[in-house]
Amino acid sequence: MTGNHQSLALLLFLAFVALTLAITTLVSRRRRGSPEEFYAGGRLFSPMENGFAIAGDYMSAASFLGISGLIALYGYDGVLYSVGFLVAWLVVLLLVAELVRNCGRFTLADVLAARLGERRVRIAAGTSSVTVSVLYLVAQMVGAGSLVALLLGGTSDRARAWTVVGVGALMVVYVSLGGMRATTWIQIVKAVLLMGGTIALTTVLLVRFHGDLGALLTTAADRSGHGRDFLAPGLKYGGDLTARLDFISLGLALVLGTAGLPHILSRFYTVPTARAARRSVVWSIGLIGAFYLMTIVLGFGAAAVLGSHAVRASSPSGNTAVPLLALDLGGGAGSTGGTVLFAVVAAVAFATILAVVAGITLSSSAAVAHDLYATLSRRDGRDGRMPRSEVAVARVAAVGVGVVAIGLGLLAQDLNVAFLVGLAFAVAASANLPVLLYALFWHRFTTRGALWAVYGGLVPAVLLVTLSPVVSGAPDALFPGVDFHLVPLRNPGLVSIPLGFLAGWLGTVTSAERADPARYAETEVRALTGAGAV
Repeated sequence: MTGNHQSLALLLFLAFVALTLAITTLVSRRRRGSPEEFYAGGRLFSPMENGFAIAGDYMSAASFLGISGLIALYGYDGVLYSVGFLVAWLVVLLLVAELVRNCGRFTLADVLAARLGERRVRIAAGTSSVTVSVLYLVAQMVGAGSLVALLLGGTSDRARAWTVVGVGALMVVYVSLGGMRATTWIQIVKAVLLMGGTIALTTVLLVRFHGDLGALLTTAADRSGHGRDFLAPGLKYGGDLTARLDFISLGLALVLGTAGLPHILSRFYTVPTARAARRSVVWSIGLIGAFYLMTIVLGFGAAAVLGSHAVRASSPSGNTAVPLLALDLGGGAGSTGGTVLFAVVAAVAFATILAVVAGITLSSSAAVAHDLYATLSRRDGRDGRMPRSEVAVARVAAVGVGVVAIGLGLLAQDLNVAFLVGLAFAVAASANLPVLLYALFWHRFTTRGALWAVYGGLVPAVLLVTLSPVVSGAPDALFPGVDFHLVPLRNPGLVSIPLGFLAGWLGTVTSAERADPARYAETEVRALTGAGAV
């Protein structure tokens, strides 16, 4: 990479960092220090603002870098990620958004505690939320490392490591000082930049092929090294029975996981009413749908313009396909157009990573402080000093979560970021979604059922990942030098998601406790009408 590319990309990235730090500083001077302000931004955002923020929170490095890279390498099979990520929002819109806003206050555990035993349920939900958030954070860290390695003209482990550390430090600053209000505005700015950059790159790509998508796909197939098979299913997931089961497992995780992501659920509390939450989702679906359609075009475009072999040579996982495509579309290395387009895409990708990690860190620190700390330290439940100390603990928790994410991000540098996010979705769909749906829709659901649903999905999901080729026994594993994998599936969703639902049902029907009909009726009325909502 030439010095011009490096300088311009770094300049644009530093401009974004300066802007976001200015937003954070401005918000920190106005904050009141209350939990509602820190966790929910005072519930003052409009549906359009929150819709842009949700889109900014959701369109991550996995979307911008990882999905396009997978499509460039595997063609049709990579498209599953785009389709799965988008279809998942129908579940959110129809089953979750409005009801969660009415029943909760700040976190997933608030929804469950409305009708179940509070202490044990909060601890379980908080533990699950932190686990999902850390997995999601690792994906963003890996994306940041890959991008900087490309920007600096090599794959220096030192450059990647310092990038991961730097992103971690920035996310802690954003969350600790600005809370939800600053995080939301950072995500809005990022969503605008990402959509603008993606539209520009897609337009330039289509102009090169004179708007002929057929010619683009044909060229992509020819340059992929796989011929027409590149445009047919089975290149990545069709080799044997295990690969096909992995395909089904991944699809389940992507479609069902979004409704259980803590940082997405927390966004519904930043608007004043349930109706505003639903309208927020409509706004976000429009933005997200357009974005994922463009990632498909960019993925096949990278294969057509660069060739799959060139993408794989730069990054075996395909994470650098979009920046390299921008460089070529602009005129190639050394050209002014290539320098500008590459710099813009690299800076937008950086902005994407920073904004997403801020939102995830905030939701995980809220789970630690609001669910775990407040529950474990509460004595009589009426300690007037608790709210302020809870916010202080949330800021400290942001530092702890950042340190853990940095450490895991350094270990997982060679994995595809979209694949890592798929694991986070699998855990969310296994542990969070079953308990959430049962609590909202099943009148017999009990506290024991909730605990079994969370742990019955969370523990198998984490265990299956630990014993899979993702961690050991494969060249691209976290620990390639050892082999203790026992499970052939790389994504646990096919097994762990049904186990989560089964465990919740089994825990309920075998429980001596009986559900309180009055509390369920109260929760149902509150969920459907908003009466009594915070």
